[in-house]
Amino acid sequence: MHNRQPSQRQVNGLNKQHWWRDAVIYQVYVRSFLDSTGDGIGDLAGVRAGLPYLKKLGVDGIWLSPFYPSPQHDHGYDVADYCDVDPLFGDLAEFDLLMAAARRLGIRVLLDIVPNHCSSEHPWFREALAAGPGSAARARFHFADGRGPDGAEPPNNWHSMFGGPAWSRVTEADGRPGQWYLHMFAPEQPDWNWRDPGTGAEFDRILRFWLDRGIDGFRIDVAAGLFKHPELPDSDDPEADARTRDSVNPLAWNQPEVHAVWRDWRSLCEEYTARDGRERLLVGEVSVPTAREHARYVRSDELHQAFFFDLLSAPWDADAFRKVVSEAMQDIAGTGSTVTWVLNNHDQVRTVTRYGEPATEGSGLGAARARAAALLMLALPGAAYVYQGEELGLPEVVDLPDDVLTDPIFRRTGSRARIRDGCRVPLPWSGQASPFGFTSGVEGAKPWLPQPEWFAQHATDRALADTRSFWHLYREGLQLRSSLPQLGEGTLRWLDTPPGVLAFVRGDDLVCAVNFTTAPVPAPVPGTPLLASGDCPAAGVLPGSTTAWWINDL
Repeated sequence: MHNRQPSQRQVNGLNKQHWWRDAVIYQVYVRSFLDSTGDGIGDLAGVRAGLPYLKKLGVDGIWLSPFYPSPQHDHGYDVADYCDVDPLFGDLAEFDLLMAAARRLGIRVLLDIVPNHCSSEHPWFREALAAGPGSAARARFHFADGRGPDGAEPPNNWHSMFGGPAWSRVTEADGRPGQWYLHMFAPEQPDWNWRDPGTGAEFDRILRFWLDRGIDGFRIDVAAGLFKHPELPDSDDPEADARTRDSVNPLAWNQPEVHAVWRDWRSLCEEYTARDGRERLLVGEVSVPTAREHARYVRSDELHQAFFFDLLSAPWDADAFRKVVSEAMQDIAGTGSTVTWVLNNHDQVRTVTRYGEPATEGSGLGAARARAAALLMLALPGAAYVYQGEELGLPEVVDLPDDVLTDPIFRRTGSRARIRDGCRVPLPWSGQASPFGFTSGVEGAKPWLPQPEWFAQHATDRALADTRSFWHLYREGLQLRSSLPQLGEGTLRWLDTPPGVLAFVRGDDLVCAVNFTTAPVPAPVPGTPLLASGDCPAAGVLPGSTTAWWINDL
């Protein structure tokens, strides 16, 4: 434990120059955070009510999942209007109240922007359907004639990330089968054509709309997408494309033209910064094969940050983690940016469950590893993003009945293998039974996804009362990160360690060590840890599946 004064970042965080370089951002999945109306769906007023909780936790900012008007085929990532609030979540007046409350508490606010695709109910797509082949309205999307007799086959062999072909055929105004349109996700999510100049101009307008309302930046969905190969040729390996949600089709992702968009968006953010000195952040969801390719997105005139998913996908293995961290520090930090670390998000199996596999190793192992990974991430140079519920140690809900599943992946494939509902179950706040304080105002209100009985063990009220909980580990780690100059931005130096153990030095004297094995090992430095993810009953010993921090003069 520790007894240190808050740093200048905590006291006056909104005025810190280059605040984003070592920020810790909390991802709020709005529909599952806190429901203020009793309809079972979280909303912006619920987020506002939860801000004091997040301030107490110690995060620097929040990223809000999409709350724009949407038919909700992919829970808001199918946007029908980019400049308004869906009535499910409130209205623009409530958004402004949320912004004002966050500003008073010193919490920055990032919005999720979705530039790769929109909703099939977006007015521009409806106009494209009505306008017909060859029209300017259709040029805003990817419409193409089909192949084979009567154009009955898709224009190419690309697969959707959500299963099945990436093309759907439309019925033309005269009732005949017509052209096909591209959707790299669900059919209700047509891809924008960024080669059409109107697309960039429209998103310039959208960004300005929200920047004018005071936001601190954008999380950019599918930031390596946007541009497709201009000839839309067949993929050389369509089966590989079909097996994974990762962006593996080089004809549809990571096209060189996308970098010009990020340079334009960076210039726009800097225009606003020049007015008031407050930096606006662009953080991209970038799925590319290597750290070196990732680094191209965070050059000095492009995105400020891009999520580095390699830490999330690494197996629980010391060598694997060291390789991931070393490559990120070399290739990404080498651009002048900082690495943006992430262990979980709304698309991934929760950390406790992911690290607990195989289940035969014991139910507590996943929790111990998740705690150790959290403390490791908070010790790494750069920024960190925390998905809601990770601070409560929530496991994945793996036994949701088929009839409550809402993920379009399940609807399109019939398989539960890659569905994301299990990490999106609404948070438990209090009490011993569902809705665990998630809903309010209506007796018998039910969350949009059912909460299991065992959520009671992870409810926020219980976590706050238990000083040994995940919540207190995160809070203490965040407090130390803010008060110790060795942590956050900077470099690290590896220490020699036995197999299965990682240790590195931050600054001159802060040591972080992680024991990836299940057996205790000698600690790399003597003395009692400043903070540890698990019990360290004996000085000089690091228990299995544990991370610890020390201040030591090496």
